[in-house]
Amino acid sequence: MGFSISRAAELTGLTEHTLRYYEKDGLLVSAVQRDSVGRRKYSDHDIRWIRMLRRLRETGMPIRDLRHYIVLVQAGDGNERQRVELLKAHRQRIEKQLEVIRQHLGAVDAKISLYDESTAAVPGYQG
Repeated sequence: MGFSISRAAELTGLTEHTLRYYEKDGLLVSAVQRDSVGRRKYSDHDIRWIRMLRRLRETGMPIRDLRHYIVLVQAGDGNERQRVELLKAHRQRIEKQLEVIRQHLGAVDAKISLYDESTAAVPGYQG
């Protein structure tokens, strides 16, 4: 059966245009099946892959690393160690980004506290 491109867009949070781009640019592990009149039919596997692809992109994985990961997956069994190493390196980059964001959040919280303290005595202030 499969999902239409509009349903796949809903399920993955991407636009139909982006799904077509991913397919055209070779970012899917396998070709999306088509029905008898040529409409795309995304499988559960396609949806899971696209969701993972989106997560990797949204966490800042460089396209070159993503393409390397895709090549490894397409090659099949036997290169799992390389996949894990690539994902661990990406995880380390995410951890560093999170630490920087935590520091920025702390600075914003400190500024909010200062404003809350300085405006607490202002009549009518609703913070």
